[in-house]
Amino acid sequence: MLPSKDEAILLLEHAGCSASVVSHCLAVAEYAGDIAERINSCSRKHGIRVDMELVVAGALLHDIGRARTHGIRHAVEGVAIARGIGLDGRLVRIIERHIGAGIDRDEASRLALPPGDYMPHSIEEKIVAHADNLLSGSGRITIQEEVMHLREKGLDEKLIERFIHLNDEIEGLMTCD
Repeated sequence: MLPSKDEAILLLEHAGCSASVVSHCLAVAEYAGDIAERINSCSRKHGIRVDMELVVAGALLHDIGRARTHGIRHAVEGVAIARGIGLDGRLVRIIERHIGAGIDRDEASRLALPPGDYMPHSIEEKIVAHADNLLSGSGRITIQEEVMHLREKGLDEKLIERFIHLNDEIEGLMTCD
């Protein structure tokens, strides 16, 4: 069973997330829900049906690990919290795989993360990661703004291309024409 919006907010607060993290998670949930609705409206063309309840719950809880750290390990910490409270495995995978446009096994090793695949695979995982990428705090940004920001931070072009690819995939699924 997936938590409701109110239950998810209580889980974030109980874990120790700040008001700004909760606000960000609410914004990601709203945006991810909008994306999922648009993809579902084009489901005949693409043959993809998004689980709206999973997307919203996953988006609400994606940053629960920020109760413990704001570094890249917040996904790992979020998985520990989510498993500790017995959340659905699909939610755990969204929390684990929402960082950027994903982190492959080699990158995880270089970043000293536990061995694993941090790449979003399901459409719900991809939608949450994408919505998170295009929000700065609680405000929406464009993919161009995000790419410029990533380049300013000196991120490897291979990783930037992954952001662009995820954006293009999601945008394509929202197009019915």
